[in-house]
Amino acid sequence: MSQWISRFPIPKIYLSFLLLWLYYAIFSASFLALLGFVFLLVCLFFHFPWKIVTKVLLVCGLFGSWFLFQKWQQEKASHHLVNSVATVRILPDTIKVNGDSLSFRGKAEGRLFQVYYKLESESEKEEFQQLTNLFDVTLEGKLSIPQEAKNFAGFDYRNYLKTQGIYQTLTISKIHSMKEASSWDIGENLSSLRRKAVVWIKRNFPAPMSNYMTGLLLGHLDSDFEEMNELYSSLGIIHLFALSGMQVGFFMNAFKKFFLRLGMSQENLKWLVYPFSLVYSGLTGFSASVIRSLLQKLLAQHGFKGLDNFALTVLVLFIVMPNFFLTAGGVLSCAYAFILTMTGEEVAGIKGLVRESFIISLGILPILSFYFSEFQPWSILLTFVFSFLFDMVLLPLLSILFCLSWIYPIPQFNFLFEWLENIIRYVSQLSTRPFVFGQPSLWVLVFLLISLAIVYDYRKNLKKTQIIALFVLALFLVTKHPLENEITVLDMEQGRSIFLRDMTGKTILLDVGEKLAVEKKEAWQEKVITSNAKRSLIPYLKSRGVAKIDQLVLTTSQPKQLDHLLEISKSFNLGEILVTEETLSKREFMDKLKESNLKVRPIKTGEQLFIFGSSLEVIENQNSDSKASIVMYGKLLNQTFLVTGNIEEKFLNKSYPKIQADVVLTHQQASKKKTDVKVFEIFQPKITVISVDKKKKFKEKNGEINQELGNSIYKTDQKGAIRFKGWSAWQIETVR
Repeated sequence: MSQWISRFPIPKIYLSFLLLWLYYAIFSASFLALLGFVFLLVCLFFHFPWKIVTKVLLVCGLFGSWFLFQKWQQEKASHHLVNSVATVRILPDTIKVNGDSLSFRGKAEGRLFQVYYKLESESEKEEFQQLTNLFDVTLEGKLSIPQEAKNFAGFDYRNYLKTQGIYQTLTISKIHSMKEASSWDIGENLSSLRRKAVVWIKRNFPAPMSNYMTGLLLGHLDSDFEEMNELYSSLGIIHLFALSGMQVGFFMNAFKKFFLRLGMSQENLKWLVYPFSLVYSGLTGFSASVIRSLLQKLLAQHGFKGLDNFALTVLVLFIVMPNFFLTAGGVLSCAYAFILTMTGEEVAGIKGLVRESFIISLGILPILSFYFSEFQPWSILLTFVFSFLFDMVLLPLLSILFCLSWIYPIPQFNFLFEWLENIIRYVSQLSTRPFVFGQPSLWVLVFLLISLAIVYDYRKNLKKTQIIALFVLALFLVTKHPLENEITVLDMEQGRSIFLRDMTGKTILLDVGEKLAVEKKEAWQEKVITSNAKRSLIPYLKSRGVAKIDQLVLTTSQPKQLDHLLEISKSFNLGEILVTEETLSKREFMDKLKESNLKVRPIKTGEQLFIFGSSLEVIENQNSDSKASIVMYGKLLNQTFLVTGNIEEKFLNKSYPKIQADVVLTHQQASKKKTDVKVFEIFQPKITVISVDKKKKFKEKNGEINQELGNSIYKTDQKGAIRFKGWSAWQIETVR
């Protein structure tokens, strides 16, 4: 087999890239990917004789058939869903306990489910926290389809679970019984073994030491690491916890040295590495980066080096993990490995770490921008410093302590990790905000990758490199400053947020959503919650290349907006915050804003917000109850917009009986006392966009009346975010 592979008539890296385009053309139904595949195929015809091309086409046909079969299986599974589940088997290493919320992945009827359950008591919580064996749970519950992306560039939970082989979620309402189970399935037993190791570490080592041990040895981080997770992410060094090359090399070398010292021959050891690789990948949760690294190590011991090694790794991944390249972790892991391969073999010691830190930080910048929209320049230095600390000090130390813990636990080193976290907090305070590049389109991403490859090829030709570098810079600038106008109504689940930006780069943000109301709970029920601003608003703004918001307007005096506002201020530069007079009188609200050194001033009736070469005018700032509620009106491009706050329609109609609007942007709360009929009758809009609160029911009986009035209605709970884009006229696009 290896001889046939070695004699393959074209470079294996060429074949892997050819199949990669075909892979995305099939799995993503991408015209761009199909175009790339056809282009490489045409190049193949020009450079090789028909006999060789025929062999390549045969290989492409075989892989293409495999891709189509996998795609068909996924579509079949996503359309043929089960109606009910009575018993589910817990995969122990997927258990996550966050306050009174429990989640895990479970198997039932040959399918995999993402399962949720609200814990009923503290003792039940402790029981699941200590659970390590396989259990079959008899239950009552409700099956659902996972949620799609709510906002442009937002996290698509449905697609993510699909890459994990999960097509339905199960919410348990009642657990009848739990029975310990046995299994011959290797994956299930490895899941139990990994969970045993995690629970053992948590039981015998204090935090934060236990978090670093489970993270670096097993690829497991609990919810109690959330604060530090955010800090590491903001500094651009969270990848230090992604198990890959260095960790795999460390454990593989330790494994080999151990058995060589026992007298085992190199030939026998070579085959023993395979079961070790399976067990190790299972103990790390079958992490994408670990599997990629293990494959490269296994192929290397069979004599495949450099680009051949990387290309064959890609081909094997196509077979054993068909969804590998549909995940961010898989793509980043392979991109990192490819760049290291192109720039030469890994160099040991400090010199290798310096080189590697630059490659990690800069070499995959376009892909990092595509997935995260930003780049932390501090990460270049920090990656070098902390890579040395993590890989040369912490990894060996924690490995030794973990092995010794089965004889006698030694938790006294916890002070090192407390010291480390204090340093991380201090560095985070000193560091600047990341550079926000925005999320490039697929076309721009491809051009960026091709351009950087050309720069590498012509790195010794300064003139050509400068020209291409200018082109790369232009692509980044177009991504950060798209030459178009936009008005985007985001799906915030609670409250609303409307983003406006014109071709000149002027930005206005109306509201920031509201914090979901949380019931008062006992201490054991308290959980770490990620706000809607972090999940929805901040990622969207960064994906559009936004680093500064010129004007942020709070159209109501709702205190629920404060937490989101403070989070926004940490992520973006805020020019000024405009609030109602009523908001200025709320002492606690204003004190927190002043603590953050934010410029705040009142906005009054008649004031204009200039944008799109026109303006939005504040026409009202209170409703019939004398509560603050800003209403804005203006002609933006070729249509008139009315932006309502929480104001009642009858009150607005009484003050402005002749007002008309082509587009009404309203909030569900504006119609909480009455139906929305009055809005449509009074203002005769062509388009109405309603920000719907997730936990409140909206009166649907007006649908027929709305259609009779010729009004197109867009609701965020049905369509997700709604965006108006254009140069001289508005075009509407929605997430769903």
